[in-house]
Amino acid sequence: MKNPFDGKAIWFLTGSQDLYGEATLRQVAEQSRTIAATLDDASGIPVRVVWKPVLKDREAIRRAALEANADDECLGVITWMHTFSPAKMWILGLDALTKPMLHLHTQANVALPWGEIDMDFMNLNQAAHGDREFGYIATRLGVTRKTVVGHASNAVVQAKVGTWARAAAGWAAMHELRLARFGDNMRNVAVTEGDKTEAEIRLGVSVNTWGVNDLVEAVDAATSSDVDNLVAEYQEAYAVAPELRPGGDRHDSLRYGARIELGLRRFLEDGGFAAFTTNFEDLGGLRQLPGLAVQRLMADGYGFGAEGDWKTAILVRAAKVMGYGLPGGASLMEDYTYDLTPGREKILGAHMLEICPTLTTGRPRLEIHPLGIGGREDPVRLVFDTEPGEGVVVSMSDLRERFRLTANVVDVVPPDEPLPNLPVARAVWRPQPDLPTSAECWLTAGAAHHTVLTTAVGLEVFEDLADIAGIELAVIDETTTARQFNRDLKLNHAYYRLAQGL
Repeated sequence: MKNPFDGKAIWFLTGSQDLYGEATLRQVAEQSRTIAATLDDASGIPVRVVWKPVLKDREAIRRAALEANADDECLGVITWMHTFSPAKMWILGLDALTKPMLHLHTQANVALPWGEIDMDFMNLNQAAHGDREFGYIATRLGVTRKTVVGHASNAVVQAKVGTWARAAAGWAAMHELRLARFGDNMRNVAVTEGDKTEAEIRLGVSVNTWGVNDLVEAVDAATSSDVDNLVAEYQEAYAVAPELRPGGDRHDSLRYGARIELGLRRFLEDGGFAAFTTNFEDLGGLRQLPGLAVQRLMADGYGFGAEGDWKTAILVRAAKVMGYGLPGGASLMEDYTYDLTPGREKILGAHMLEICPTLTTGRPRLEIHPLGIGGREDPVRLVFDTEPGEGVVVSMSDLRERFRLTANVVDVVPPDEPLPNLPVARAVWRPQPDLPTSAECWLTAGAAHHTVLTTAVGLEVFEDLADIAGIELAVIDETTTARQFNRDLKLNHAYYRLAQGL
């Protein structure tokens, strides 16, 4: 996957005013450069933090906001009021700003030099004063922002800034996203439907449909030599079943799986698509439902949704971008079945074929098995167990007047026993706070059965993303009770209705 942070930046904007004189303003600029450099050097922040000259009047603030809006490299802005920056100066700028904003409530020094403090020190180091003024006007204007409190050198502060920067990158990726649907949705399924026009208005993503046979042409155009090279790559990367190896009686099926990958990859690259969907009910001239190809494309950062589920494809792509460079992975996932043993309740998740191998650090097995739906040849696929660890499962639902994200914090665990007869990649997890509460809340929220499971990023990045996007997020975690969750949904319903105006 191409590094989504390459060439991108967060702008560091510092507020002050002319009241204190040039000597003080030189100190302000020097100290704000140091704070920006501290953030820029932080390993937990995946993108450059670029210092901008100190802002001292409303026209400079407005220009900075407009320039940030117009710069495709700018993911968002960090604001800090080093001294006292009268907040009326920020009204035009904040009203114009469309990029995500983080308000960093910090100061130049960590500890106070108690015996040296005089009024010159107080006038220079009064972010505690200036940031409260700024917070007031941001709240009065209804400006969405993340607020982080603490010194820029603090690892916790840096981690929070880094999480927000990842969410800002996810938001930017949605606005750059072109999504190709090969065919339509699975017939009679409700939750995979949705308003694609509203998705472009609210999320920036362009969702359109191509005929499956447009893809078939690209698959048929793959050359034998390219197929040879890709099959050799498979043999190096995976534990290939003997029947699929050269000379095996199913080797031709593997070659056709490679041909699907070559054609699909070329189609997506040529069209500038970073996400896509397929549908087993609409395969045109394809001999197999794409399985291995989808898994490998997800591993390379593409978003994917099965049965035409473009909303989940968006989430998978966003999770890939936001989790770039972190251990763990992200994948399409589906809740399949439960272990309801009292005290040991857990969920077994999988899909027909398409689970991303970034969820494992082991060597997946490349196998071929029958598929009872779709009416095509047996498809090739990677089989593995997801690595244990912390994760979050997120779905997107279209509730007519808004989109709702539902997120459940989970603990991925090993299967209780081996699964020798389950011929697909899978994950097992314990949902927080427990399965009955989680499932009740999930169903009450109208959350989808298709999700993204990510083990690379946690809940906070989706909270930041939802805030940036201005869409609802319903959270199920260790503190959740069904009663409070249901009450929160009712309050959310009223809020989001009112927020849209008449």
